[in-house]
Amino acid sequence: MSDLNRRQMLAALGGAAAVSLAGCAGGDDGGDGTDTETESGGMGTMTESGGGMETEDDAGTETPSGTARVRAAHMSPDAPNVDIYVDGNAALEDVPFRAVSDYLEVPAGPHQFTITEAGNQDNAVFDQEVPLEAEDYTLVAAGELTSEDTDFQVLPLVDDNSDPGGNQARLRAVHVSPDAGAVDVTVSAGAVLFDGVGFTDAGYVSVEANDYTAQIRPDTMENDGEVVYDADVSLNGGTVYTAFASGYLSPDDEPADEGFELTVVQDAST
Repeated sequence: MSDLNRRQMLAALGGAAAVSLAGCAGGDDGGDGTDTETESGGMGTMTESGGGMETEDDAGTETPSGTARVRAAHMSPDAPNVDIYVDGNAALEDVPFRAVSDYLEVPAGPHQFTITEAGNQDNAVFDQEVPLEAEDYTLVAAGELTSEDTDFQVLPLVDDNSDPGGNQARLRAVHVSPDAGAVDVTVSAGAVLFDGVGFTDAGYVSVEANDYTAQIRPDTMENDGEVVYDADVSLNGGTVYTAFASGYLSPDDEPADEGFELTVVQDAST
């Protein structure tokens, strides 16, 4: 992924309300953390946009003032690479599956966001005016374009990038694997981090900085289902992370050959 650090209009995949939190149980396991490697795909050219402060529309309603920090995540496994338009202007081009952008500063207020197939502006899969407050967001393209079971959708996540404190790390799990069903997330030491996370659910947990082996299991009452996927994750103190569970557990039976993966990105660090 190219560095996207200029003041630009990226709120690519927006919506107005926060995604529901999955039930989660915190686990505190001690140890020293090391850097977590950020996995993400490449992104294309960004175009800059103008700023915006508080204004009034024709009905006299005040537009939010200030700045939002927004990033985009493409987690729809059967969607092609996409282009993203903001208020009719190209903002991101040729965004691939599993790409997660850097945070970008954008003016708070409503903007028209359009997502199209890369190189084909006439084929829009999302076209909506999105209000943005002066908060941090991750806007996630999820679901499928070719399935009626999990329609393509946009998940607006409000991010908690406050300092976790001391030797604590904050980890969010985002379930965007269409065929995985509800899952439990455990670690090799036996702690349950997330319990019964359903498709499109997201939630935070605080843990002590350490190296972990995260285990994905089908949801059971005892959180002891067979491990279907595991990944080593290193979490630093004073750092916030998001782990996107995406792709298919059984790609041979699905519309795209994208196997299940856990993509961990660093959101903030003190």
